[in-house]
Formats: sequence, C-alpha cells, structure tokens
Amino acid sequence: MSVTKSTPLGEVEGASMRKITLIIIHCSATEAGADFSAFDIDKWHKAQGWSSIGYHYVVRLDGTIERGRQESEVGAHCKEHNQHSIGVCYIGGLRNGKPADTRTAQQKAALKALIAQLRTRYPNARVVGHRDTGAKKECPCFDAVHEYKEKVG
Repeated sequence: MSVTKSTPLGEVEGASMRKITLIIIHCSATEAGADFSAFDIDKWHKAQGWSSIGYHYVVRLDGTIERGRQESEVGAHCKEHNQHSIGVCYIGGLRNGKPADTRTAQQKAALKALIAQLRTRYPNARVVGHRDTGAKKECPCFDAVHEYKEKVG
C-alpha cells in the first residue's frame, strides 16, 4: 500500500503522539463514480472555515490513498471524537442522491490495507463508521464495525 501526498499538508509520517482509540470510516457523500481528491476535500473544508481537510486519509475510486492531515494532528471529522481518532474517508456514498455503499473493489482493497497498517500503529483502536459515533448520519453507508471487526491482514 502506498500513500500519496496530493495536498500541501505535510509529509507522510509515522505513528502519532496522540492516544488513538478509534479509526473512523467516512464517505464523502458524493455521487457514485464521481472522483474527487484530498485536494478537493481540502478546498471544500477551507470554504467552510476550517484550517484544512478534516480527514487523515482519503481513498479515491481507483484505490489511491491520499494523505489529508498528519496523524499527529487532531482531525476535524467527528464531533467529540477528533482528539482520539484517525479519520478515513472514501470517495462516494451516494447513488441518485441517496445513501449507498458505492465503494469500488479497489476502494475496498485499499481500505482493508490502510486499516491493517493503522492497526499496527494503533493496536487498541476500534474501527467504526461515522454513524456508530452518535452522528445522525448514515455515513459511511455500510456497516464498518461488522466489516472490520476481525483484524485485517
């Protein structure tokens, strides 16, 4: 698995000094087949007044994993859980304007590999979907707790 840096947000780095207890999976809430990048999300989040992209990783339609924030930085992706989590966002999550699991085979494989890598750095972290944190959303539009309940890899 390789992580590309498509945003001017810093170099890929190792484990963070923060205590990570959750790996939170998100969707970008964009239509199936419409590809966007970490750079695009960075622009969207800055337009909302945030300092930068809120996620730590973005998984594009072709399975490319792009860096968002550094793992050492607190994310801006899940209210009340940012301090102790890593945010991973896959591009998609809508079909005809309705929540749906739109992950491509490449995204599924990339998510599995990324989660396996994150689990080596944060072995006590639980993998959950944004919806599992109390958010009143369907994000990430699939059952991340069930899908990633076993150690990956």
